[in-house]
Amino acid sequence: MAGEISFFELGVGDSERARTFYNGLFGWTFDAGTSEGGGYSIRTPGVPGGVHGGDAGASPYLFFKVDDLQAAIARVRELGGSVDDVELGGDKETVARFGRFQLCQDDQGSPFGLHQPPA
Repeated sequence: MAGEISFFELGVGDSERARTFYNGLFGWTFDAGTSEGGGYSIRTPGVPGGVHGGDAGASPYLFFKVDDLQAAIARVRELGGSVDDVELGGDKETVARFGRFQLCQDDQGSPFGLHQPPA
């Protein structure tokens, strides 16, 4: 099914500080990830997440699950939205482990992400 919330991502300046903060606040569990800036996968009681460093002041990213990333990108554009130039996590290891990701904006400029999970 497409359209459900797939995961969230927190962009922060220092991922270790974020890990300490959110673990203390919510009790989330953090597993070492593969992103630059010392990223982590976040296990929560609900929607899974991630945190990456080197992105101070970023807003949280909300990713929606899609069955076909390229078709969803085309539909975003047809509806007047925009798509960032670079696909996130394009290396083979990341795609195999986490799937494919794309940041977009709706037709009013609100950011969101698309996520095609791995096969």
